[in-house]
Amino acid sequence: MFAVEDVVSMNSEFRWLQNGQIALDEMLAAIVAARRSIRLETYIIYPGATAEEFRRALIDACQRGVKARVLADGLGSVSLPDSFWNDFRAAGGEFRWFNPVSLRRLSIRDHRKLLVCDEAVAFIGGFNIAAEYQGDGVTSGWRDLGMSIRGPLVQELADAFDEMFEDADFKHKPFTRLRVSDRQKTVQTPDARLLLGGPGLNNPIKRALRHDLRDATEVRIICAYFLPPWRMRRDLSRIARRGGKVQLILPHKTDVPLSRLAALSFYRRLLIAGVEIYEYEPQILHAKLFLIDNIVYVGSANLDSRSLSINYELSLRVTHPDVSREARGIFDRDLAYCRKIDFETWRKSRTLWERLKGRIAYWILARIDPYIALRQYE
Repeated sequence: MFAVEDVVSMNSEFRWLQNGQIALDEMLAAIVAARRSIRLETYIIYPGATAEEFRRALIDACQRGVKARVLADGLGSVSLPDSFWNDFRAAGGEFRWFNPVSLRRLSIRDHRKLLVCDEAVAFIGGFNIAAEYQGDGVTSGWRDLGMSIRGPLVQELADAFDEMFEDADFKHKPFTRLRVSDRQKTVQTPDARLLLGGPGLNNPIKRALRHDLRDATEVRIICAYFLPPWRMRRDLSRIARRGGKVQLILPHKTDVPLSRLAALSFYRRLLIAGVEIYEYEPQILHAKLFLIDNIVYVGSANLDSRSLSINYELSLRVTHPDVSREARGIFDRDLAYCRKIDFETWRKSRTLWERLKGRIAYWILARIDPYIALRQYE
């Protein structure tokens, strides 16, 4: 049994959101301009001025008759009290927690980031609703990236939100990751493919990436949390060994030190194979951009066990030449702020303790975490 694939015949319009500040500003402007409906889905909403600004705009929208709904992950936004939404609910808005926190259902999370306004414009990317994403990612704020979309895909994104919103507190069955999930979906258009991933067999994001890597000659990846399965690491090494170009921009500064420690354990074999590894230095790297030949992936998914096997994720696979050309420009600009990892220098710096920490981090994130997620249910 395979994931559902729908076909949409018309083209969509895509525009890059070059950093978190641009993304948050344009999202807020879209909420202010909305006249019919607002759908906001995110992993994290941190208490603070940014969240309050979005809440005020959402309340104002409700008061002018807009149907506004917000979905936040129960664990990602655990620091935000439910009472934060009382005024929004009083104005007519609807708010729900995805998978409210429980020890028996802690692992499976909604990591998607999505805003749809009036079924006319949608925003996707890596940015959450928090002050950390305000800035250009160089002089201030986390380095992030996203995209605004117009056209038929917007309705598909709205439908994806509606399904998740309605089932926000559904109960996952035992051994969910060994099942084929009907919540995973692929929507194909002439120049893009919407990939809705989640727990269960046949994850469409992982499947599409493996397919595109098979015969690739050039791969350029920006990734906040780099813990790809061994087959994908093998694919990257094979591309480099057969003369292809593989460049990775990974974080030097991170909000999840355990993830960076795990990623460091892969450096040796990748560097020996000819993969070029760069670390982004100015700010915390949170962006996700995968450029495989002329194919671009943008969305919420990282290359790690959670994004490819456990969490609900949203990724857009775009084949439009203008999007690919602009993605190369984004990659090149970020590359200017990176330090290239030299194999000999890096090897000499790796003490026994550093290697041991990397292996421990790898086992926690790539083995123990998926093992727990496999068995959690309610």
